[in-house]
Amino acid sequence: MYIKNNRFTQWIRTGTIVLFAIFSSACNTPPGSNSNGEEKPATDTTDNASHTRLSENAMNNNAPRASHMDIDKPYLLGKVNAGQDSMLVEIPVPIAHRSGLFLHRDALEAFLKMRTHAKSEGVHLQIISAFRSYNHQRWIWNSKFNGEQLSGGKNMLHEYPEPQHRVEGILKYSAMPGTSRHHWGTDIDLNKLSTRYFQEGKGVREYQWLKENAREYGFCQPYTPGRKDGYNEEPWHWSYMPLAESYMYNFMKKIDYSHLGEFHGSEYAEDLNVIHRFVINNINPRCNTP
Repeated sequence: MYIKNNRFTQWIRTGTIVLFAIFSSACNTPPGSNSNGEEKPATDTTDNASHTRLSENAMNNNAPRASHMDIDKPYLLGKVNAGQDSMLVEIPVPIAHRSGLFLHRDALEAFLKMRTHAKSEGVHLQIISAFRSYNHQRWIWNSKFNGEQLSGGKNMLHEYPEPQHRVEGILKYSAMPGTSRHHWGTDIDLNKLSTRYFQEGKGVREYQWLKENAREYGFCQPYTPGRKDGYNEEPWHWSYMPLAESYMYNFMKKIDYSHLGEFHGSEYAEDLNVIHRFVINNINPRCNTP
């Protein structure tokens, strides 16, 4: 069992009806321009259990959290099948820029409220990346390692012939499989995977709105400017903290380097202290409070 708490079984049974009503309303929003992300749809066959909905206290972003949910390792590592999991739901287009993107129900519910608020103030928000499975992240990582996909506009195979240096180069932009917050179904990328986009034109207005209002809906930017280490700044990446806090707490307790493998360069993970440098430390303190 994924979360050892059956308190809200009845809520889960009625959740589909509630979300259908929300989706029907939200899908009337005119679509915005699409953005091209560094993604490829992936098919997973990993078996997975069912989620259980959070308590009302956990859903209230302002309520204190006396304890954290118990989350199983497959969920922390992204080794689940989104299409078969009861708490990961497909994000309808045009809320997402394409079909096939999934997100935790609670995170999507909060995002829909935030999106409606933003729209009322002339700000367009669209999800371009959400849940990523372990297999999907491995495809992204290996493609960059092999030079089949650019990372930060560079061919890492040509830029860094030595494998460990190549791993370090990729880590500026992408997470090792098993260490991405996107595995949790709590994190989203919005509008455009480009720092420059959020520094000019309408992107400035969108980013400023998020900084001023996202916290109200439980979202926080984990990769802010000015950090000493870790991933580069990502103004597009926002994490739903009422869920992500528990995932981080469980990740710290349960995941070690024995869980990271079967991808190119995985042998350097421990030497580079990847878990602490990129997952636990060097995160916006407001997004990293287990």
